[in-house]
This record gives sequence, structure tokens and C-alpha cells, in this order.
Amino acid sequence: MLRQKIIQKINFYLDDLATPIGKLINIAIALLVFASAISFVAQTYEISEITRSRLNLLDDIILGVFVIEYFLRLCVAEQKFKHLFSLYAIIDLVAILPFFFGASDVAFIRLLRWFRILRLIRLVESRSLFENKNEDIAILFRILFTLFAIVFVFSGLVYQIEHPSNPKFHNFLDAFYFSIFTMTTVGYSDVMPKSDAGKLTTVLMVLTGIALIPVQLGELFKRLVQTANQGDRINDRTKDCICSGCGLSLHDADAQFCKICGTKLENC
Repeated sequence: MLRQKIIQKINFYLDDLATPIGKLINIAIALLVFASAISFVAQTYEISEITRSRLNLLDDIILGVFVIEYFLRLCVAEQKFKHLFSLYAIIDLVAILPFFFGASDVAFIRLLRWFRILRLIRLVESRSLFENKNEDIAILFRILFTLFAIVFVFSGLVYQIEHPSNPKFHNFLDAFYFSIFTMTTVGYSDVMPKSDAGKLTTVLMVLTGIALIPVQLGELFKRLVQTANQGDRINDRTKDCICSGCGLSLHDADAQFCKICGTKLENC
């Protein structure tokens, strides 16, 4: 019984954003994701070997935390098989694969680590994160995160693929610059991938943007129209009349007395 209660509590806090403990755990994980992303970007620039080794150590620590979290989520999951093939679990697995294949293929590790930013999807999709926010703001935030995630991941992939042989991709900013102008179809053509893998990655980046961004923008526009229509219906059913008793200004269109204090509405 005690073991079951502990498992339930762990399972609850790993996904909870309403209680202080749940917020602390999930915000800490999000900060680790951002720290690892900043570390990856920093290592694309010319930095001292001491700084690079410290960043590698930080990445190893973060990776270790993510490995523990992954197996902890698996252990406390009620339906383990279903959990293994869920979107969140697959993203988590991709993020920790370097832990298992680190010694076999360095290039493989460097490609996979850029996907770690996608672990924030669990946080962004959480309803608790926006429980006190307007739904339009929540949708807009998700769209902005989608854009950021697409650009970040593909910038990292393009950089990792092209950097060894293409001097145009000197650091992450070059890859980011290329991704932005490619996705916006501006295409200045001053920075272009040379390898077949780089070109294929660019095609996938454009197709991903085309597939995801219009859908979310459509959802936002639909929500804005619904909100506007609801506002119009509310205006049709109400009138602006200040109550002399309590000061309430919005009443039903046919109201003769204040619904709060009962004072008769004058000059309305």
C-alpha cells in the first residue's frame, strides 16, 4: 500500500504544474533543457578547451538527470507498454539515446542532442500552464514555441551536417540565419548547404513548417472568430447602466433592478 502511494505521488508530481512541488520539478526540467540548448549553441563558437570541457561535463550531468527521469516515468506508468510508444516517451528516449550510444558514433550523438528542446512540448501542452490565461494567449504561445522548436532543431541539424565541410556554416548563427530565410521563402542564397544530407534536411525543414504552422495559425484564427462572436452575443444581451447602489455597470438588456443589490435602475 505504501509503495503504491509513493508511485502515485511520483507519477502525479512528474506531470503536475498546479502544486508547488510539481511546479518545482517541471520548471527545473525545463531549465535543464534550456541549459543544454545554450550549451550546444555555445560549443559551435570558438571557446577555450577549459570552457568546452566544462560544458561537456554539464551536458553529461543533464543527460544523467534525463535518464533517471525517463526510467522513473516508465516505472510509475500505469500502462507501461502504452507509455513507451507515446509521443512524450519517444521524445524523451531520443533525448537520452546518446547515453547508450555515446561510445559508438560521435556524429550520431551531435545530431540527436538538438532534439532535446522538444522535451518542452510536455510543458507547453499542459493545461495547468495556462489555467489562468486566455485561451487565445495559450494558442499563440504554442504557435511561437512550434516556430522556435522547428527553427532551433533544424538549425542545429544543418549546422552539424554542413559545418565539417562547408565554411558558410561557421557557427549556429549561420545555420539559424539560413533556417529563418529558408522558412520565410526569402532565400538570399548566400548560405546554402552543399551535401546531400544538408539539402535533404532543408527540404524536411520546409515541409515540416508547411505542415505544422498553417494548422496552428488556422486554430488561432478560428478561436479569435469564436471569441469575437461570443463578444457580440454578450453585447446584444446586455446594456451599460450604472447602478446607484453598488456601481455595477453591466446588466441584462431587460433588467429593471440591479442583479447584485436589487436597487432600481434609473435612466437606463
